[in-house]
Parts: sequence; structure tokens; C-alpha cells
Amino acid sequence: MSRSVYLVDGARTPFIKARGKPGPFTPVDLAVQCGRPLLMRQGFDPALIDLVVLGCVNVIADEMNPARVAALRLGLPDTVPAHTVQINCGSGMLAIDDAMRAVADGRSEIALAGGAEALSHSPLVLSDAAVQWFARLNSARSTGARLRALSGLKPGFLKPVIGLARGLTDPITELNMGQTAEKVGHLFGVTRREADEYAAESHRRLAAAQAEGRLTGELVPAFARDGTVFERDDGVRPDSTARSLGGLKPVFERPYGNVTAGNSSQITDGASWTILASAEAVKRHRLEPLARIVDCRWAALDPSIMGLGPVVSIAALLKRNKLALGDIGLFEINEAFAAQVLACVRALGDERVGREVLGLDGAAGDIAPDRLNVDGGAIALGHPVGTSGNRITLHLANAMKGRGVRYGIASQCVGGGQGGALLLEAA
Repeated sequence: MSRSVYLVDGARTPFIKARGKPGPFTPVDLAVQCGRPLLMRQGFDPALIDLVVLGCVNVIADEMNPARVAALRLGLPDTVPAHTVQINCGSGMLAIDDAMRAVADGRSEIALAGGAEALSHSPLVLSDAAVQWFARLNSARSTGARLRALSGLKPGFLKPVIGLARGLTDPITELNMGQTAEKVGHLFGVTRREADEYAAESHRRLAAAQAEGRLTGELVPAFARDGTVFERDDGVRPDSTARSLGGLKPVFERPYGNVTAGNSSQITDGASWTILASAEAVKRHRLEPLARIVDCRWAALDPSIMGLGPVVSIAALLKRNKLALGDIGLFEINEAFAAQVLACVRALGDERVGREVLGLDGAAGDIAPDRLNVDGGAIALGHPVGTSGNRITLHLANAMKGRGVRYGIASQCVGGGQGGALLLEAA
């Protein structure tokens, strides 16, 4: 890239667990909730922001192009262009990638890149048969035609499907995301006990990070219209153990599967923003960056093993930047499923995968547990799909600064058989 790009600040809302009904915030509500305090604490005029990019997967009908709606509600000048990006689970990271390249090539000086998702607002979808019935009823012109159309009403037409259930099923393989996690877990020998132990550790790490104030710099409260204040991620269960999680039944492959609600990411609502700036803007406005954004790489593979997307994208990122896995001090790999994260770690450490899939001389290398998701992940706090890639990047930058780490990689698997990985370097 022609110019250095820095991640200078960022903020996110608490991740709010979906509880069977629409939550208090739409995607844009969430983006505004964390965007306002973030912009207010900057040492430069927010009007200097010249680009807004937002990742969002489940866009609701009242918020088409939520990036633009959020930018205007945040009070940014109406001359600032804003666009929304969507690559499933990597959307929040793609927003950073888009903005980074705009800053690098001189199209932008200060950009706002984020992700917002309200999975609790996922629409209800009627079956095709029900839609056809409504179409016949709507097109009926005479009383007799309407009566004939009404006579075709079946009880099942009034039973909609949650849109999220369809969205989490791959249309090519016809496997849902949990089934793909079962597959990659099986391929790399991840046991139920190992998955439950990993999930319990995710909850423990997040609870410790909350108690010790390690999330203070990135987390801002969200205020609902009824006065309810959300101050922390509310899905964490610090009393979780492998034994207690072991009592849960498999969800996707009954009765013998290993993927359960307890060792999978939670369905949540949340938003995250990052501010990117050129080296010139950093110097001019005396900003103190969290990290330099070195590069971002995307890769693809068989959709039925989409959970291994981080393996191919991390390998591509390291190869292009002439780094080894051992050079990376911290990793954030989004915890879509415990089995999927553990399979990624094993694949990177596998000699055959390294040679036959990644084009290396041997295994990519090992990731020690104390370098991976050090403050917990989506199993404990949730996975609002359009947001997660942004959150893990922001948290990685903060964790690197707090621990004095030079290099860090944030990565996630992407529904449809893809993966994204982003490399940060200490500023």
C-alpha cells in the first residue's frame, strides 16, 4: 500500500443476548449508541471524517444502506459518502479493509469503519406456498374469486420461519453452520469434552476481563428508550464448566454430535466502530494510534468446511508479509463454534495440511492457548455476524497495546466457505 494506515480508536456496545423477541435496538440504533461517545472523545472535529463504511448482514427494511443512515444520525456532514458491505461473518472486518484501502491510496484521510447487527430483529419469512396464496388473494377481483382464494388457506401458511434459520444454512451444500462445525471437528478429532472445556474457558476469560477492567477502553453503554442501561456483555456465564456444559444435548447432529448451544456462539445484538487515519492525519491532529493496519487477506474453500476459513486466510496473510506463525504474539479467531476454533488450531499445526493445502514446507505452526482469544470470545459474549470481525480487530489492538505485543492477527470463518485475516502491528 502507498501510505501507512493507523487504527487510532474504536468503541463497541455491549453485546446483548437475543431472548426470543426483537431487542431494544435496530442495527442503526446500535451503531449510533457506540458512535456518539466515540466521536465525542476525539481530539479532532468529527466533520473531518470523509468516509463511512459499515458491515451489516441482516439489514432491516427501514434502514436501507445503514451506513448512510447511521452517518447522518451521528451528525456527520451530508457530503460524507457512506456505504454498507456484506460478506456474512466477515462484514465488520471487510468494512475496515475497504476503509484501509481508501486511506492507503489517498481517497480518504480519516475514515469510520464499523459493523452493526441486531439478530433479534431477524425477520419472519413465509413459506413459498403461503406467498403464492397471498398473491392469489391479492389478485382476486371478484367476490367469488376471493372466496375461492380464501378456501385454499392452510394452517401452515400462518407459521412463518425465522429468517435467521435460513440465513445460517448454506444454499450450496444445504448444511447449516452447526453441521459444518461438526464436520471440521470430526476431521481434526475434536472431542465433545475438548469443545466444552474450550467453551467454559471462554466464559472464564471474558468474566475475568470484565472484572479486571480490560474492556473499559472499548466498551460504551447503550441506553434503551425505556431507560434500561446496558453496560456489559450479558451472555457471559462464569460458572460454566466442562461438566455442566456436558449435560447439554447436541443441536445439529442428534444424538451423537458434539456441537451444542453451550459450545457455540450466542445469538446477539451489537455494534462496533473503528477510526482509521493516514500517517499525515495522525501527525496533524496529534493522534495516538492503537496499532498500524498492515494488511488484510481473504481466502475461500469448500463451503462444507467453512470453519477452516481462518487457516487459509492466515496462511495467505503470513506468506504475503513474509512472517511466520511464531512471529505473531496474539490471535483473535472468532469463536463461531468451539469445535471450529480448535480444528483451525490443529489444522495450522498439521504437517499434511501445511504441505498439501497451504503450500508450505510443513506445518504452519502452533498457537499456544495463552496467545489465542485471551479475553474470551463469541461463545461467551455472542456473534452479531456483521459486527464480529470489527470487534475482534478492535479488541486485538487494545490487547496488543496492553501486553506490549508487536504483531497480532484477527481472523474469522465466513459462511459460504471463506475466511478473512487482518494483520496489526504495534504503532
